[in-house]
Amino acid sequence: MTHSSTRPFDSVTAARIARAYLPRHPLGNRWDYYYTRAKLGSDPLYPGVLQALRGSDAPVLDLGCGLGLLAHALRLDGQTMDYRGVDNDAAKIARAQKVAERNGLVDAKFELVDLAKGTPEHRGSVAILDVLQYLTADDQRRLIANAMEMLVPGARLVIRTALGDDSRRGRTSRITDRLANLIGWMQFHPRCYPDAEALRARFDAAGLETAFSPLYGNTPFNNWLIVASKP
Repeated sequence: MTHSSTRPFDSVTAARIARAYLPRHPLGNRWDYYYTRAKLGSDPLYPGVLQALRGSDAPVLDLGCGLGLLAHALRLDGQTMDYRGVDNDAAKIARAQKVAERNGLVDAKFELVDLAKGTPEHRGSVAILDVLQYLTADDQRRLIANAMEMLVPGARLVIRTALGDDSRRGRTSRITDRLANLIGWMQFHPRCYPDAEALRARFDAAGLETAFSPLYGNTPFNNWLIVASKP
């Protein structure tokens, strides 16, 4: 299995995707536009995820979808599989749905779901991006077990997470996640950072082919991309 891209989008691509989040009115709130443009231009998350999903036409369930950026990135990349995003933030879900409809992503669906209480029914690929650290260890195990059950031949489980270790990047990730909670961007504070070897053992026991790749980009965080699939 190939390793993920470690480069963020170039400025032109980042601006093209972020433009979907511009308000219709010139005096409208541009926070989502500036946030998405900065994230896309500095974080290699979405190029890595797009690469991981290429070659599969399985429907994608995006667990913790936020503003639905993955849907826009997939379409720009020419990937046309069905997409459904769920998140526990009602305001983000409402904005994600509105922006998708306004920009012609009529086949992208968004739902309000608390992943700590359960996961929706799905068969296909699963994306869990920057979510695991906000769940307890037990909830992480349950979510990953459910996601593995959703996989069908040719589908991929794609996880981006900060891993738990004592490196400088690990400490920076923990501090930044706490700040994101304090300023209100993330509703919940980080609870538990996954252990790489424990994750690898779970995927091996399930008979999945797995690749772990660092996904730092221009960020100081301890982010990794994990891709698992059925052989």
